[in-house]
Amino acid sequence: MTIAHAPWLWPVMRPALRRFFDRASAGWDERTRAGSVDHLAAFAAACTRIEPAPERVLDLGTGTGESALFLAREFPRASVRGVDISEEMIRAAQAKVGLDPDGRIAFRVADAIGLPYGDESFDLVAQLNMPPFFDEIARVLRPGGHVIVAASWGEATPFYTPPAVLERGLRRRGFESATVGETDTGTWFVARKRIRG
Repeated sequence: MTIAHAPWLWPVMRPALRRFFDRASAGWDERTRAGSVDHLAAFAAACTRIEPAPERVLDLGTGTGESALFLAREFPRASVRGVDISEEMIRAAQAKVGLDPDGRIAFRVADAIGLPYGDESFDLVAQLNMPPFFDEIARVLRPGGHVIVAASWGEATPFYTPPAVLERGLRRRGFESATVGETDTGTWFVARKRIRG
């Protein structure tokens, strides 16, 4: 929640977090159960609230890519981009793509506080188990598009951000129609970016 309240701290925290995730990438999926039903349950529940189906999806903090791969299965007509600050995590994610002749899924190293995409590039911005970077989410999301913020283990999730903080931060940046939900283990939050006019 620190980043949501004080995003200016991110440049100070980023190097240590990058090193941590680079070192932790080997065996990450096995240790954290990334990609398991429990790990993705809240994320999956949030995806059922997204209508119409998006065409361009961004997965922030993709880690080893399990959430991005889930999004590609859930929205089979969408192109999905996954970003993470850790080169080693992105390397692990890229190894999972296999044959993708249509180029629907791609991963790259990028920082969520300064994304390498133009304004209004995506219909859906999703993140699982990471802090929100409100300004960049609002910048890259098209009007009428959605944001998903999910936490696999609810309040016990590292980087968990309470719904009230999410709603306040996004409302200030032109979001509406916030919906909150829970699964057996996790929590999710969905909001829609207001259409101008």
